Amino acid sequence: AVGPWHPHLEVSDLQVGLRHMMLTRLYDDRMQRAQRQGRITFYVKSTGEEAVSVAACMALQPGDMLFPSYRNQGLHIARGMRPVDMMCQLLSNTRDMCRGRQMPVFYHSRQLNLFSISGNLATQYPQAVGWAMAAAIKGEDHIAASWIGEGSSAEADFHHALTFAAVYRAPVILNVVNNQWAISTFQGFASGESGSFAARGPGLGVAGVRVDGNDFLAVYAVTQWAAQRARTGAGPTLIELVTYRGGAHSTSDDPSRYRPKEEWRAWPLGDPIERLKRHLISLGEWSEAQHAELERSLDAELAEAWKEAMTYGTLTGGPQLDPRLMFEDVFKEMPVNLARQREQLLASLGAARTRTAKAQGG
Repeated sequence: AVGPWHPHLEVSDLQVGLRHMMLTRLYDDRMQRAQRQGRITFYVKSTGEEAVSVAACMALQPGDMLFPSYRNQGLHIARGMRPVDMMCQLLSNTRDMCRGRQMPVFYHSRQLNLFSISGNLATQYPQAVGWAMAAAIKGEDHIAASWIGEGSSAEADFHHALTFAAVYRAPVILNVVNNQWAISTFQGFASGESGSFAARGPGLGVAGVRVDGNDFLAVYAVTQWAAQRARTGAGPTLIELVTYRGGAHSTSDDPSRYRPKEEWRAWPLGDPIERLKRHLISLGEWSEAQHAELERSLDAELAEAWKEAMTYGTLTGGPQLDPRLMFEDVFKEMPVNLARQREQLLASLGAARTRTAKAQGG
């Protein structure tokens, strides 16, 4: 790809990006500890991949629709989602944005243009292409962007999405986050002989570019370039972001069974947070003392957010979601049989509460 790659970022933007990445990592660490303590049921960290989400989000416009994967919490943080709201989703409490209907880490926000995350791999690709096609038909300036892991490129939706995007010149950015591991399968098995996922784009008529996903400036620059292409009618772009999954696939995974324990430290592209920190220090716009103070401040902010989130209910106590919610948001007008089932459930729950009260009173 040929283009003006200078990201044109002010120092203040770099500092904001560093803050977002640090907050994402600290949030990840705290939520993984919560899962190990039995306070939430499941979690997925993005350690080592923070620049992939944060830099890309900052290069896009607020009106652009984002279709994340389950390891893109940096997108939500950079878009302005409050950690307390994300924590409430993990707890499935009364403030859960998904109203108890999604597994943990599947955040969304209509107000922030963050599409709901799906556990079915690669479904967000055709969704993003369809949204982008609709935006173009309506004459809007907004574009769509989506993210999948490199293992998900084996899904049919990956190929369907690229075909539609190419044929209709959809204003969309399709990101493949190559973090080297599809759970326990090394990326070499998914990439085949070419070794590049970006190379699949041109074969389907989509511009492809490969970038260092741990370089905040590079991710920002290539996303900015792809967004400009999309807005000016030049069509879609497939971006391969080469990074490394620093932690386990999820809290259900033990990576020590299939890769060296210290492999993360040997990753040649380094830590995206450390790299941006050193860049700011080299500019004379940051220091180790400032970094340590920001880390303490962010950690304290997250501690307060967690305390607040638990006041809205936990897995074991406090306020609970109204069971009637499971019958809502499906039909515009509730069918008679579903209304009957709702009444049966409420009657059953009422009877159970009566029995409990009598037992406690006796």
